[in-house]
Amino acid sequence: MPYRQPPRVAHRRAAVRERLVSEATRIIASQGWSGATVAAVAAASEISTGAVYQHFPNKGALAAEVFRRATQRELQVLATVLTAASPESTADRLAQGVGLFAQRAILGRQLAYALIAEPAEQPVLIERLTYRRRYNEVFATLIAEGVRKGEMVPQDAAVTAAALTGGVAEVLIGQLSGPADRSLVPELTALALRCAGVLVLEAT
Repeated sequence: MPYRQPPRVAHRRAAVRERLVSEATRIIASQGWSGATVAAVAAASEISTGAVYQHFPNKGALAAEVFRRATQRELQVLATVLTAASPESTADRLAQGVGLFAQRAILGRQLAYALIAEPAEQPVLIERLTYRRRYNEVFATLIAEGVRKGEMVPQDAAVTAAALTGGVAEVLIGQLSGPADRSLVPELTALALRCAGVLVLEAT
């Protein structure tokens, strides 16, 4: 019969793991991936370096967990806006979603740069590709809806979604590596609307 940890032990291990992820995220948000060494995370979490390996086999595994959680939060924020059941047009939701995504990236510049573009361990690079596809899916769902409703020009939603994901990321990379410029947000939302082929209906 396999060994099962007592609830108290399992709870304590889970709490330590959560603290490691939280401290690693905090370090990455201020210093980037390079600053989140196993030793630095262990010290911030007030445990020994060796104890970290009881929860993560290496730095790459810890970094990948940080990436998954942080990126999932941002994806969920975007998806909530884009897929909201509301009377607003698909164009309005696209503009609001991209605008909010950009604003959050600008506010959390270092972490956003780490998630989007900063060189990192191989497990993080694999996660980037996985989540890029998930962003594509969220955008594609909205674009397909816009086409069905006649709010966007007929198009291959998957192709446009890939262009949107890549375009938004590329614009933000330049923004996050330089001085903060909030005027970029309306420019980026306008770009997203053009990319999606939003139709402006004439009033009759």
